[in-house]
Amino acid sequence: MFNGKKFRYGGHTLCKRDGSQQDFHVCLHLGLTDYRTFVGTNLNPLWEKFLVPSEDDLIRCQHTSCPLGNGAILETSDKKIVVLQRSYNVGEFPGHVVFPGGHPEPEEVGAASHQMGERLTNSEHNNSKVSQEMFDSIIREVVEEIGVPVTSLSNPLFIGISRRVLNVRPAAFFFIKCNIESKEIQRLYAGAKDGYESTQLYTVSLIELENMASKMPGCHQGGFALYKLMLEAMKNI
Repeated sequence: MFNGKKFRYGGHTLCKRDGSQQDFHVCLHLGLTDYRTFVGTNLNPLWEKFLVPSEDDLIRCQHTSCPLGNGAILETSDKKIVVLQRSYNVGEFPGHVVFPGGHPEPEEVGAASHQMGERLTNSEHNNSKVSQEMFDSIIREVVEEIGVPVTSLSNPLFIGISRRVLNVRPAAFFFIKCNIESKEIQRLYAGAKDGYESTQLYTVSLIELENMASKMPGCHQGGFALYKLMLEAMKNI
């Protein structure tokens, strides 16, 4: 359990869809890593020793585990955003305010090891499964950490990747709407499956979130910045 497999973030590209000159999709370049390697590189007190001097982020981080985390900007039906205060019993950033989230899981799609040889003929199918896991995993995390039913959630909208300065940890962020009001979410939180990972749930306005964001881990500060960029882009639609 401790040394579970994780997806390693190796960058991304923007690709045009077949026959389209304007319709793009994001292609994430993912490998495999594990928690032990993460603890030994990114979480190592000497983590900066693993970095390569380079302006290119991928070259700079090539000797680190860089497991891809995820986070959700979860909007309630009364337009509040859900954040959690992490338990003091967790390994990373105990006691900090964060967005709900965790990790996509390679084992959910049968990616227990790097697939070679004849299995490469199935690469398109594997890509599809991994892509779906990016979206399925953030829904799982929200349901397990907040306690809301899956039927109350919209399809996740991928809004970008954030990498924090401290130990260069990357995370994918998604925007999700929930058709439940803040007060009811507070009640449901009491029965959340993974409620032990946090000690308190807050539902806050955008202004309140702005004030809280500076105390979040860097990758979650980046998630908030991505959310604001999304809001700005939506004004132009």
